[in-house]
Amino acid sequence: MTGSPPADRPVVVVKLGGSVITRKREVERARPKVLARLANEIAAVTERRVVLLHGAGSFGHPGARKFGLARAPAPDQSAAARARGAAIVATEVRRLHLLVLRALVRAGVSAVSVPVATHARNREGRLVAFDPAPFAQAVRSGLVPVSFGDVVPDESWGASILSADTIAEALVAPLRPERVVFVSDVPGILDGAPGARRTVVPELTASVVDRLRPAPGVADVTGGIRGKAESMLRIAGAGVDAGLISGLKDGELSRALRGENVYGSWARARTG
Repeated sequence: MTGSPPADRPVVVVKLGGSVITRKREVERARPKVLARLANEIAAVTERRVVLLHGAGSFGHPGARKFGLARAPAPDQSAAARARGAAIVATEVRRLHLLVLRALVRAGVSAVSVPVATHARNREGRLVAFDPAPFAQAVRSGLVPVSFGDVVPDESWGASILSADTIAEALVAPLRPERVVFVSDVPGILDGAPGARRTVVPELTASVVDRLRPAPGVADVTGGIRGKAESMLRIAGAGVDAGLISGLKDGELSRALRGENVYGSWARARTG
């Protein structure tokens, strides 16, 4: 993405999941080769304007769970202890964010960091205020805004987690993207009992979401696969296609960016 795409080109919001750019069962372990390839796939697509988000993976989820930042403060947790936990987790996530920015810049992407902690606010762990202007301005300027799931101020709890999936939802109305693409370490949303043969669900529906359960053994404080699927349905309800695809298969992201039909699970836009 060495040249600036014309302003009339469609916008695509991409969320790189923590599961694909980090090893979620290891503490602060990135996947540099995967990250570099995904950055190159983004750089190769000049037909679209990209807004990039990424998860925290093994850089943020363990700390967020340790300090209870995805739930109300425990009775014995002081405001100072929660603030300390928030500071630690925010620092951990920014270490990964820098790796993402470096990979993008090396690939030729004109990436600019847009942390959400200064223009978003939660209440009891739910987003209640969000300013999309920094994203819109970056896109208009020919830049690729890059943000991430982060610790943000919370009116009730002091601080709480704002996931990148929720940021993707919040950007749909102001940016009106062509599609939202969630990139994971799996080829889509898998249906079937754990341990049995599981298949990718090509079309995401409410009944599929009702059957989803969290993956065992992985720290995820942002709702896991069910939370992601619910976000996808809400995005589709707002009139924008949302898909979950694999980031471990070469070329899938670049094809999805170009608007091609890519293997995965898709919640199709609903209008009217």
